[in-house]
Amino acid sequence: MTENLVQRIIELKKKRNAVILAHNYQLPEIQDIADHTGDSLELARKATQIDCEVIVFCGVSFMGETAHILSPEKTVLLPDPAAGCPLADMVDIHELRSMKQEHPGATTICYVNSSAEVKAESDICCTSANAIKVVQSLNGANPIIFVPCKFLGGYVSRMTGKDLVLARGYCPTHRRILRETIVKLKEEMPDAVVMTHPECASDVLEVSDYVCSTSQMFRAVEESGARRFIVGTELGMLHPLKKRYPDREFFPTSDKAVCPNMKRTTLEKVLWSLEKMQYKVELDPEIRARALKSLERMLEHV
Repeated sequence: MTENLVQRIIELKKKRNAVILAHNYQLPEIQDIADHTGDSLELARKATQIDCEVIVFCGVSFMGETAHILSPEKTVLLPDPAAGCPLADMVDIHELRSMKQEHPGATTICYVNSSAEVKAESDICCTSANAIKVVQSLNGANPIIFVPCKFLGGYVSRMTGKDLVLARGYCPTHRRILRETIVKLKEEMPDAVVMTHPECASDVLEVSDYVCSTSQMFRAVEESGARRFIVGTELGMLHPLKKRYPDREFFPTSDKAVCPNMKRTTLEKVLWSLEKMQYKVELDPEIRARALKSLERMLEHV
């Protein structure tokens, strides 16, 4: 059954001149059929570089929106339109405007995990991979508003020495990763290297050897030379790590670190998306144009 699904998807990709992009947190079978996998920054760049008519984005809603904003000439399909992001929903346009009123003259940075409306209201966007570079580029900017992730914002503030006005948002999946679990795993495997995502709580980051985006985790594996790794991020990341480095061992920090929205995309939904050309990502042209400016500034810092 799976082989038939995959074969049909391949046929429809060719017919539609389509490319499949998949985030590192997607189900293994989705990552395996994708033309390109990666983190938010890598996939945002791919959306602008690939030569195709259709992008099937296997991720969550803000990722599909980002691809559409950057490449409006392409049809961007989201296999499951209900695949949202709780973190992105924690700061809406009204709360951001309220923060800006409280801090007149502030420069606003929004994490890519945000709605198109929030991006349109922001000066510059960032990802977990380049957030430090983005903040460091704002010489003399004061104050700086950072939304919506308080943990990523706090980490960036500590690394850059800049005070940031933080929102209250957080990723529920990364919040399930606990310091005490990592400490216990480290006691059991003292030779293991700990890699955690900056969306984790600050006390988790304190016991980490590497704090990095999912794409940066590959580099950490190569740089460290270690054989065993404790991986503090969504469980989907274990698949590409094991696939690329079959001679290393990777251990999750929690079997509860699963994003239900990332797991909504299935092979069947990808097939239906290509068959019916559903569900198209569409945005108000004015919002798209304004959001594009903040994303273009983000891509200057890669």
